[in-house]
Amino acid sequence: MQSQATYNYKVVRQFAVMTVIWGIVGMLVGVIIAAQLVWPELNVHEWLSYGRLRPLHTNAVIFAFGGCALFATSYFAVQRTSHAPLFAPALAAFTFWGWQLVIVLAAVSLPLGITSGKEYAELEWPIDILITLVWVSYAVVFFGTIVKRTVSHIYVANWFFGGFILTVAVLHLVNSAAVPVTLFKSYSAYAGVQDAMVQWWYGHNAVGFFLTAGFLGMMYYFVPKQAGRPVYSYRLSVVHFWALIFTYMWAGPHHLHYTALPDWTQSVGMIFSLILLAPSWGGMINGIMTLSGAWHKLRDDPILKFMITSLSFYGMSTFEGPMMSIKTVNALSHYTDWTVR
Repeated sequence: MQSQATYNYKVVRQFAVMTVIWGIVGMLVGVIIAAQLVWPELNVHEWLSYGRLRPLHTNAVIFAFGGCALFATSYFAVQRTSHAPLFAPALAAFTFWGWQLVIVLAAVSLPLGITSGKEYAELEWPIDILITLVWVSYAVVFFGTIVKRTVSHIYVANWFFGGFILTVAVLHLVNSAAVPVTLFKSYSAYAGVQDAMVQWWYGHNAVGFFLTAGFLGMMYYFVPKQAGRPVYSYRLSVVHFWALIFTYMWAGPHHLHYTALPDWTQSVGMIFSLILLAPSWGGMINGIMTLSGAWHKLRDDPILKFMITSLSFYGMSTFEGPMMSIKTVNALSHYTDWTVR
């Protein structure tokens, strides 16, 4: 086994620190825009208006806060489970500085109204190119580390991290395809209902892979580690992975109920959303039941308390999603302020 001194923790610490910083910034912007909905007079300038700050908030929380957390934990877990230091440490350092540059460029461009108008993919084409370079570098570092592992087994957390990295790459390249007009403006390569379908294939699976598969990778490493127990069912974890990544990819049309999207496509999205309840709850149960034999630790371990609470909320939100995808249920809330994407 590699000694701890051989692992590259510098880039892990850097991403971990920026996770906290961007989390504070992103959630502060969220509080501001929530206040603007209650007190419209707080929209003091077009650069600081709700319409400009809302995409800044979503990008900061998802890609700055969430992204840095995913970089930090995946780099940490892949080293520990592979018993090997990170592949190409200089490239790993580039992913850190490149990602921070993406975040800063987003923080400048979005309040200025420089946007593609595609939700969760608002950044214009020059920044999209930088994202692509950083993401390819991330994949090289992550999968390169797995290739150089000194153990034969690839632990399940790395399957989730790897699935998240590959899928987000495909989502970004397809949805961000655009025709540049100027340095600050481009038009989508798609039009009409096809553009909407590609957008919500991306938007739904950004949630499904960036905010679900990647964070499940964290769960499968850190919950057993903190509990001091093996994963409740390793077989279930593998079934969870394959069922989740197959099913999630087809559920995007539920974002477009009662639109110009063909009715059969909406129905396919609804059906796969309902199926998605099974792997989601299977993963939640697997995580919570990992504490079997260690429930007493919940009394005095605040980290485990947060983890179990997170898994519980994961179960609740993955029940709400499939239920809201049912057309008759969706009809009650669609186009209302209650539904916030």
